[in-house]
Amino acid sequence: MKKTITTAFLALIVTTGATASTEPVEKTVNVKESTITWTGKKVLGQHTGTINLKSGTLEMDGDQLVGGSFVVDMTTIAVTDLKAGEGKEKLEGHLNSADFFDTTNHSEATFVITEVAKSGNGYSVVGDLTIKGTTLPTKVNMTIENGVATTVFNVDRTKYGVRYGSASFFDNLKDNAISDNFELAVSLTL
Repeated sequence: MKKTITTAFLALIVTTGATASTEPVEKTVNVKESTITWTGKKVLGQHTGTINLKSGTLEMDGDQLVGGSFVVDMTTIAVTDLKAGEGKEKLEGHLNSADFFDTTNHSEATFVITEVAKSGNGYSVVGDLTIKGTTLPTKVNMTIENGVATTVFNVDRTKYGVRYGSASFFDNLKDNAISDNFELAVSLTL
């Protein structure tokens, strides 16, 4: 009798453990330790800079990424390859203007993860990227190591209504053409 009760009890524990599921845990991204750098290229060179993360979370199921969302403060666009008084302020003003990101009317950009699949040592992530009021699906590869999630990907700015200097839309730009794509390198510290 004692053996039957013990066996039934163990079966109940195993069955309950096998059917129990964990709830994903939302981890807040440390915005002060996280970085977003950008690189924009043109025919005669390139410019680099930063944008500040306003808020963000990653949803984890154990040690596996399952979701997340991020808000970027577009008003913090900064140019890092030019010095003050040598074109830095002019370029930052232009990037904030309606010619580019119109940060007066579109002060935030967002990325909301919609799909996650394990891929090698990282993840293949699809999310809805919203820039300047336009939302499009975007795929990125992300790795998470030692509490830091990283990704580097390109964005076609023209799909978000940022067409200034694009040879895809304007003729005769010659050496003044600006690449349609800009690169974002994102490092998110948990």
